[in-house]
Amino acid sequence: MNKIKNFDVQSVSIQTSKNKAFEYISNPSNLSEWTNAFKEADEKSALLITPNGEMKIGLEIKTNKELGTIDWYMTMPDGSVGVAYSRVVIGSDNNAIYSFILIAPPVPLEQIEGTLSEQIVQLKEELQKLQAILVEY
Repeated sequence: MNKIKNFDVQSVSIQTSKNKAFEYISNPSNLSEWTNAFKEADEKSALLITPNGEMKIGLEIKTNKELGTIDWYMTMPDGSVGVAYSRVVIGSDNNAIYSFILIAPPVPLEQIEGTLSEQIVQLKEELQKLQAILVEY
């Protein structure tokens, strides 16, 4: 049985403290600086850049500073909800480690593999960009 992969996990070590990384990453107004998908965002909504143009979505961010969790719940115009889970922890070298669980977006099953593959490449680029920004932050 050939099962379609519907998630990806990526991480990056960042030469900054856990607290600085958490504060920056959990602030939705910073999303447009390190992601390609968000043109703008605040605590309640975001403007996504998609292959088919811009799309306004609902955005809810659930965080826990002590645990380092930063989770995004994105409500699409059709009511479907996409979720991205992430966490900032401190490594043995006292630098932050940021891990991100990318869940396949709420699209028809036949589109998941292609859509997720594209997002995996994009996420890798975004984490490298985030790493560079936070070194200077």
